[in-house]
Formats: sequence, structure tokens, C-alpha cells
Amino acid sequence: MRQLLHRVAPVVVAALVLTGCAAGTVRGQATPPDDGPTDVTAGEFPVTGAGDEPIDQFARNALADLDAFWAQAYPEYFGEEYTPLAGGYFSVDSEALDESAYPGTGIGCEGSYTAPEDVAGNAFYDPTCDVIAYDRALLQELSDDYGRFLVPVVMAHEFGHAMQGRFGFAESGRSIQDETQADCLAGAWTRWVADGRAAHLSLREPELDDVVRGFLLLRDDVGSDPDDVEAHGSYFDRVSAFYDGFERGLGTCRDAFGADRLFTAAAFTPTDLDQGNADFADIVDWVGATLPVFWGEVFPAAFGGEFEEPEIAGFVGSAPGCDGLDGRDLGYCADDRTVYIDETDLAVPAYDEIGDFALATAMALPYALAVRDQAGLTVDDGEATRSAVCLTGWYQAQWYNAEFSDVVGAEISPGDLDEAVQFLLRYGVEDEVFPGTDASGFELVGAFRNGFLDGGAACGIGV
Repeated sequence: MRQLLHRVAPVVVAALVLTGCAAGTVRGQATPPDDGPTDVTAGEFPVTGAGDEPIDQFARNALADLDAFWAQAYPEYFGEEYTPLAGGYFSVDSEALDESAYPGTGIGCEGSYTAPEDVAGNAFYDPTCDVIAYDRALLQELSDDYGRFLVPVVMAHEFGHAMQGRFGFAESGRSIQDETQADCLAGAWTRWVADGRAAHLSLREPELDDVVRGFLLLRDDVGSDPDDVEAHGSYFDRVSAFYDGFERGLGTCRDAFGADRLFTAAAFTPTDLDQGNADFADIVDWVGATLPVFWGEVFPAAFGGEFEEPEIAGFVGSAPGCDGLDGRDLGYCADDRTVYIDETDLAVPAYDEIGDFALATAMALPYALAVRDQAGLTVDDGEATRSAVCLTGWYQAQWYNAEFSDVVGAEISPGDLDEAVQFLLRYGVEDEVFPGTDASGFELVGAFRNGFLDGGAACGIGV
């Protein structure tokens, strides 16, 4: 969080952060075998320098499916014939480099030479040679640490750059626009795979949680300059772009990444406390003060009547005796109209491991359930869970818009929204937080993102 040296005039708390969108999820025409995906052979889809390792085969399968996807999708969405990559594909093993596996032009082509050893720890698209190259040692590491499907997503991101090389990179020249649009294109392709359209890959729904966790590794460092020539975006920016493609399709990827695209990445300022982390007690006070302000504005407009704020209380070890709170680390008790949070097992670990806005998220989620209860809506089913997460995104959008500056004298810092995403992926899927829900981490992050960008209308409360 950022401590302010002065306070500014208040503005409407319910204001929304908006971004453009367009419908159109790709439903491709590939023909997977009746008995499921099969490996594409090296003869059918050559990759220069590829070895016999399973990770190379997996990358080849992904690239072949990407080629099939874009052969159908590119004419449909960009109005021109698809042209395969002229320079092909290159695999390098940085841990056991064999330079004899590559032509004299290296990784690329004449006029844009890249030495094989320079691919180490990287995957990239070279627009001069129309080439995709990758370090298979890196891909293996990503697969080991974040699940197998992060590898195809990395390939899909680079393939997205190859498509940008055809339809055009950002006119502004901003790297962050190009990089997040490539994430969106990767998301649209991932949905195509998830729908069972791919011939050589399949995707299990839980793997999406691993993919979005992997984006944490791929984001820019918190506090980086979003206008840097190599900026890729914050964790929230990149996951949001991927989700755009997955849920809304290539039409959104094509149309919603212009100069007016919202990016939450920002550089630190001298007023950012401890690299953006405020004291535990301050966060508790600030969230406790701003939640009733926000809902005091929103509730009458959404449901009629005045908002009656619940109490917020911490506990240690065992939840208070209340129906539905047994074994919980977080929840809302309708009997005494109190939001409860386990300080030992949730609040303090989330703050220490992730950051101050993880704690803010933990407090806002059951508070949203209290709002639903007062409005006569359910609080203990999947719909309630998704709505509470979405409403938490809407509330945190007001922090992003500096709507609470006059209330607490503090503003959001770079990385705070990333911490909210991390909290949902780490704790939101636990029964101690949301018992009995079938929502994946990916779905929870999507609900949060929709609330942040689109407000209450995305959360099922009719605002």
C-alpha cells in the first residue's frame, strides 16, 4: 500500500474500471483421432535440433496444433490467408549443447544470426526470420515446477507473436501491449484445446490452475516500468489477458488491446511503504474502514434500503460456534452478523507469504457474503462463492481508482492486485475458505477479474 502525504477530494465510490471487449471464442475444425490425441512425428513436423526427450515431443505436438489452429482461425479473424512460419522451429538444449545440429546461419537465418548458446533460458519469436526457438531445458523446468500445460502455453504465446508479425504489432510500440495480446491469443488457443479440437494435445481443467500460477514466474518484477521496451505486464495483467482469450475468444484479442487497454503494472514511488507492503495492523484498519464505505454506497443502489455493516473479528485455532463455520479459517456467521478470520492459520500466513493485499482479499471475501445475506441471497453455494469473489474484485477496483484516499489516506501499490490473485489461487480453493464449491482457482481468478473490470453487473447483483 501507498501512504499518502495529503488527502484528495472524495469521488463516487461505485465508479468502475472498464475495458473494451468483444465476443467470439474460436471453435476450431481440427480432427483429433477417435482414441484421443496422438504424437505428431518429426517427419510430419520438423523442429531443427530437437532430441528424443519427451519435452521436445510435447513442444512439437503443441506447435503442430498451433499451426492447425491458426490455419483455420487466421482467415476467419484477420481476413487473410494463413502463412506458416517461413523459418521454422528450433530446439536447443542449454545443458547439453550440440552446435552441429544447427545450420551455419545458427538459430534464425542470414541477416539475423542467433548463436545456439544464446537461446539458453529463453523461448522467443524472431520476426526477421519468422522463427520460433526455445530452450528445452527451460521447458522441462517449467513443466516440472508448474505442470505440463505451461509448456504449450509458452509455445502459444510465441506463436501469438508470429501472428502479430503478420497482422501488425502495437502501433504505439509498447511492449506491454504486444506481450499481453500474445497472452490473449494463447488463451484463445488453449480454449480450443480444452474443447477437444486439437489432434495432438489435451487439457484437463485442473491444469489451468497450474498455468495461471506459472504466469507468476513470467510476470515483470513488481514495481517495474510498464513503458520499458521489454515490459510484459504485471501478474494481473498477464492472467487477465489470458483469461480474455480463453473466455471471450480471438475477437477480443484482436479488438481489445489498443492504446486504451488498462494495465495495472506500475513503477514504485517514494511513498510506497516497504516496497508496497503496509503494516498488518494498518491493513486491517484500512480494509475495516473502507468496506462499509463502499457497501454503504453500493447497497442502496443495488438492493434498496440502508446497509447494516457486519462486525469483523479474528480468532485463533477454532472458529466460533456458528452453523457452517466448523473447521473454517474464514467465513460469515449470520447468527451474530460477524465476519470471522483465523489469524493463525490464514490471516498472518497470507500476509507474510504473499503480502498486504492478500489479507485485504481475505477480509473482503466473507464481507461480500455478509452483503449477500443482508440482500436475501445465498451464502453457502457455488453461486455465492463466485459472486463474493467477483464483488471483491469490484471493491478492489475502487482501491485502484484511489476512491478511498480521503477515507484512510492510503492508496494501492504496484503488485497489490497480483497478491489478490495469488491469494485466490493459494487459499481460495481450500475447503477451509470456500467449502463445498466446485470452482477451480482459474474460475475464481476469472470472477475476481470480471468484478474488477466490469463491476457489480458481472457479479449477479444487478448494478
